[in-house]
Amino acid sequence: MKILLIEDDKFLRTVLEKKLSSEGFEVVSAVDGDEALEKIISDKPDIILLDIILPKKSGFLVLENIKKDPEFKKIPVLIISNLGQEEDVKRGLSLGAIEYFVKAKVSLDDVVKKIKEYVGQQE
Repeated sequence: MKILLIEDDKFLRTVLEKKLSSEGFEVVSAVDGDEALEKIISDKPDIILLDIILPKKSGFLVLENIKKDPEFKKIPVLIISNLGQEEDVKRGLSLGAIEYFVKAKVSLDDVVKKIKEYVGQQE
């Protein structure tokens, strides 16, 4: 199971990479919106963890691009962001994200649990 982690915060990215790897996932990372779109094409992830506030292209733009592409629109996207306003959450979900986590309100274990739940539903 390959996860594309799109996160520009180096500390959080490293912590998430270690946690997900220790849970048996293959993790590929991107640090900005442009790199994210390149990695989706080159690495074909099974699931995407997406931050919204990113350099170059926002997570919302990345999500729109993913969902417009017939080859990639079925990839489940979980948003994990500091943006916790109701409008942001609604926008992320309306664009096709399956889950929206607010960083301040979620633990790494919660994120891993949700990914495992989703993966379990797919098998």
